Amino acid sequence: MDFKKQSIKTSVVACIIDKQERVLLTRRCIEPFCGQWVMPGGKVDHGEPLLEALHREVQEEVNLKVHIDGLLDVYEHVALGDNNAHYVILYYRAHPLTLDLQPNDQEVTEADWVPADQLATYNMTPGTRHILAQIYPDALQDPGEPVDELTNRNEAGIIG
Repeated sequence: MDFKKQSIKTSVVACIIDKQERVLLTRRCIEPFCGQWVMPGGKVDHGEPLLEALHREVQEEVNLKVHIDGLLDVYEHVALGDNNAHYVILYYRAHPLTLDLQPNDQEVTEADWVPADQLATYNMTPGTRHILAQIYPDALQDPGEPVDELTNRNEAGIIG
């Protein structure tokens, strides 16, 4: 295989679950995944510690303070979009220390506390669905490897 030297984007995402076992979802208004529901998070800046980045991103997107409970999982997007972006996303479980949602309309159009029995009605990204299926296995089916990413990998010549 021929791998090109390009940067890998590292992102952190907070799976914020409140006392009622609802998870915080936001609808993105920027690419990638514009219009889909995700959990708050974003790219880690060079030299920025992961947990500081996570707190910053949650504050920027929904103006919440959270306590980080621990790492849940790592999810990878390979050959994403027109520029074949490569993302490594670290998902952390968290709980809110404040509850007053103030979505930043530059990044998200909506923010909702979603009970498990309503999760299947939301158009989520593959990574979001993968993580939430681990936490709420009775509410969501884990999509496994996303078909669109496999197609992109084939077209990029990454897998045969």
